[in-house]
Order: sequence, then C-alpha cells, then structure tokens
Amino acid sequence: MTLVNFNNRTRNTAPYFNNVFDSLFSDAITKNKMVDKSPNVNISETETAFVIDIAAPGLKKEDFQINLKKDTLSVWAEVKKEDTEVVKDFTRKEFDYSSFARSFNLPDTADGDKISAEYKDGILNINISKKDDAKLQHKEIVVS
Repeated sequence: MTLVNFNNRTRNTAPYFNNVFDSLFSDAITKNKMVDKSPNVNISETETAFVIDIAAPGLKKEDFQINLKKDTLSVWAEVKKEDTEVVKDFTRKEFDYSSFARSFNLPDTADGDKISAEYKDGILNINISKKDDAKLQHKEIVVS
C-alpha cells in the first residue's frame, strides 16, 4: 500500500475552498455556546465551612434554584429573554434560552441545616457550615 499526500490547495480550484467549509462546520460544532453550559466552579474548605463559588455572570438571584436532597446539593438556573421589534409590516422576534445545572455530593461533616447563598458580581457563593463535631479544633498535645 502506498500513502499519497493530498493537497487541496491547488490552483485549479478555489484556494482553501474545502478548508473554509471544514472549519466552518467544525467551529460550529465545537464552539457552539449550547454545547458546554456548565459554569466554572471553585470549591474550598475553611475551618468552619465548605464554600462553593459558581461563576454565572449576567443572571439575577431570582434565576437560581438551590435544592438539598439527602447529601446532594443541586444548583440550577434558567433564563429566558425575548426581544420583539415591529417596523411597518416586518416583525423581528429574537429569543434566548439558557440554563445550567450542577450537583455536588456533600461530605458527612456538612451541616445541611446551615446552608446560605449569596449572588454578587456574577458569582454565586454557597456557604455550607460544618457540623460542630467536625470543625477543626486546635489542641496542643504534650509529649510525656
């Protein structure tokens, strides 16, 4: 079997014709905003709580729903926007619908009764307190 190099950049056809369509369709699939709707998340732990920061700019606090079922914390948001413009006999209507959902399994040390959330500057901050017996206690141990 012989391998032959294929060069579609010949002078007989429009230059890069196939590459234009290939990149157009591949970009439409891989760079589609609807493909990846999962926001970026930072999770950290302090001495008294677990903190989840979710980057969700452009939303309002009314758009979020947070639910705790057993040890699973679910966060989702849904936004619907519609713009309508009527000029003479022509009507243009554009709508945008976006949503996301994330779920987090909480450890046994998390206190489900003490969860608070705040949305500020495009960041949803969820603070999950630890149970009293799970909080880090500073204790000095003397060696005898």
